Amino acid sequence: MSKTIDAVTLHNWQTRKQAFVLVDTLPANSYARGHLPGAIHIVSDAILARAGTVLLNHDARIVVYCASEDCKRAGLAAERLKRLGYRNVYHFVGGRKAWVAAGYPLESTSP
Repeated sequence: MSKTIDAVTLHNWQTRKQAFVLVDTLPANSYARGHLPGAIHIVSDAILARAGTVLLNHDARIVVYCASEDCKRAGLAAERLKRLGYRNVYHFVGGRKAWVAAGYPLESTSP
């Protein structure tokens, strides 16, 4: 079981400029429409193939998220990262839906 984090704590980490990598596990079109500020994009299904080239530090704090608490992508990504030897993985269970509900902004890469 992964460690979990909520929107308020995650926002506090961002505000305090704490070191962590935020990973959006949703499809590319979803990421482009709106993602949490500073998030990188690794689709959940690609985590096994891409983690070693993108997430170089196995001790880094990594937070994964997807659309909502009903979405399974981030949980799968967190478990896969743990199997790959990443030791400090957090699952933001509420995902983008909880982030927006808390009143926090999204970034977009869409025109």
